[in-house]
Amino acid sequence: MQTPVACPGPISRRSFLQMGSLALGGFTLGDLLRCRAQAGTSATSDHSVIFIWLPGGPPHMEMYDMKPNAPSDYRGDFRPIPTVVPGLEVCEHLPLHARMADRFNIIRSVAHKFADHGGGHKRFLTGRDPLQPSGFVNDYPMVGSIVAKLRERRDAKIPMYVTGVDGGRQGIDVFSFGSAYLGPATHPFFVVGDPNQPDFKIQNISLAPQMEGRLDDRVRLLKGFDNLRRAADVSSTMASIDTFNQQALAMLTSDQARQAFDLSAEPDAVRDRYGRHPWGQRALMARRLVEAGVTFVTMVMENPIPPGTAAPKDLVYNWDSHAVHCHLFTDAKVRLPIYDRTITTLVDDLYQRGLDKRVLLIVTGEFGRTPRITYANGRPGRDHWPNAMSMLVAGAGMRTGQVVGSTNSKGEQPKDRPLTPNDLWATMYRHLGIDYDQISFPDYRGRPMSILPYGEPISELL
Repeated sequence: MQTPVACPGPISRRSFLQMGSLALGGFTLGDLLRCRAQAGTSATSDHSVIFIWLPGGPPHMEMYDMKPNAPSDYRGDFRPIPTVVPGLEVCEHLPLHARMADRFNIIRSVAHKFADHGGGHKRFLTGRDPLQPSGFVNDYPMVGSIVAKLRERRDAKIPMYVTGVDGGRQGIDVFSFGSAYLGPATHPFFVVGDPNQPDFKIQNISLAPQMEGRLDDRVRLLKGFDNLRRAADVSSTMASIDTFNQQALAMLTSDQARQAFDLSAEPDAVRDRYGRHPWGQRALMARRLVEAGVTFVTMVMENPIPPGTAAPKDLVYNWDSHAVHCHLFTDAKVRLPIYDRTITTLVDDLYQRGLDKRVLLIVTGEFGRTPRITYANGRPGRDHWPNAMSMLVAGAGMRTGQVVGSTNSKGEQPKDRPLTPNDLWATMYRHLGIDYDQISFPDYRGRPMSILPYGEPISELL
């Protein structure tokens, strides 16, 4: 990746940096737009995806696949409660789920074979077995990058692939979000930090407050780009830089982008309903983004405790509930009520705003947790378990109020309707109008690689 070219002319380096740059190691918004245009991508549908990623691996037997009749060292401390859907039960710490279970589906029978976090992330997020069972650098593109490749618009004034993460977690390889051979044109636009903080701002989408309304600064910016265009005339390889930087400036100053990311435009009652914490405000931002036309939104939900707030004892940062990390049930008693409000409010909001057919919501982690409880330092926990996992899906005009698949009596492995992550992605591609059977891209060696090597849409959801 080349170092971005500095703008010559009257604009100062200080003023230019105030515009912000993409959190891709110095890869600027203009660079990203230029790469995307070179990729020749275009939009084909107004359908979109909200992908809630729960890294670490949520405990399926404390959430959506409880086994009250299993031995005590399997079933754990929590009890299931009935929902508005006969026969569908969820954890007692998810009461809001229970009240609106007719608006989503639970899948209980997805499994794969990679128990390491890195291998699990890569396997789940790319739809392919990774070449190495550990590490987070992708051998194959993450599905979000594939969607970005196929659905990006050259004239967009808002990023079409957005990812929200905690501060310090924005690296492409933190969660195996890498684009591999598709290149940086398909990287997500990172929104970093807690959207609920008073000083939160989108570093990469708007001019700094001290520059807003200063027409002279904007004129100077444009003059700087004019100078860059004249310089580019001497080199055929730089002939289009001005065009893409003009697009970057348009995006940075567009009302559409500002409004989509501006949570202050939401009534306090709506923000309160989602919850005044990182997860709730990220979910609200996800809804605003798809409503504004963003195609693929990933919101990572690791630590629910707001920055600067002391976390209760025996909690773990993300969903990796080993006994050496946390007390499984103490952690869940804090985590699950926050999760309960966040996810159910998002589902309800999609319905209330008429987005339930256009937007597909997927909520999952990379794997489940061991059905049998383990102990360390006197604390209970569960370890990595890719042999069974549960997830929530909603929207996309699908039939809802269903449980798809089941596991055996101890939650160890699929019993009915065994599925893989690829079946989930096939369902997603169908929703987006992407013909995954017919599309391929060349890998590093020039070999054609299909965007999904196998998998079928989950018929119960269609």
